[in-house]
Amino acid sequence: MLKIAVLLSGSGRTLDNFHERISKGTLDAEIQVVISNVGDALGLSKAEKYGYPAFHAVGNETINPILQDYSVDVVCLAGFLKLYTPPQALARSVINIHPSLIPAFSGDGFYGSRVHRAVRERGCLVSGCTVHFASEVYDEGPIIVQKCVELEYEDTAEIIATKVFAAECEAFPEALNRVNEKGVGFFWQRVQS
Repeated sequence: MLKIAVLLSGSGRTLDNFHERISKGTLDAEIQVVISNVGDALGLSKAEKYGYPAFHAVGNETINPILQDYSVDVVCLAGFLKLYTPPQALARSVINIHPSLIPAFSGDGFYGSRVHRAVRERGCLVSGCTVHFASEVYDEGPIIVQKCVELEYEDTAEIIATKVFAAECEAFPEALNRVNEKGVGFFWQRVQS
């Protein structure tokens, strides 16, 4: 079973998804702690309701000491909107989800609705999401899972966001199950440095 920490900045929709799938037995993980860089984030209230230890911590220097108090295999960035630098022990164990098919529409400045607007403006007919290990460079760590969604000519950025989020709800748990099965090292070894 994979022991995870969840870092979030907002509503906690991904936390809801994790909690539901853990409860159903389709995600072989255990949430150890939830941390938000936003003090009044709805995700923190949800974490408390679910019974997870929940903390408000603004930067790496306050987040990482909290993580040291828990047994954590991986840190999941679940709508965490700051660049996170983990402690050395977790340097290759941070997992992020990005709302596009990396390498398209990724990198510094591409997040959330900005991605979906860019996809719409480019006239793409597919989009999707990528679950990947985070590195010191935005969206360049090893890919774990990608899911593709078809788009229609008339799709607005909001419709694209809805379609991509539905794919994210499948992709992130699938990725965590794969990491649990294969180990973190497998994914770093399969890519060229």
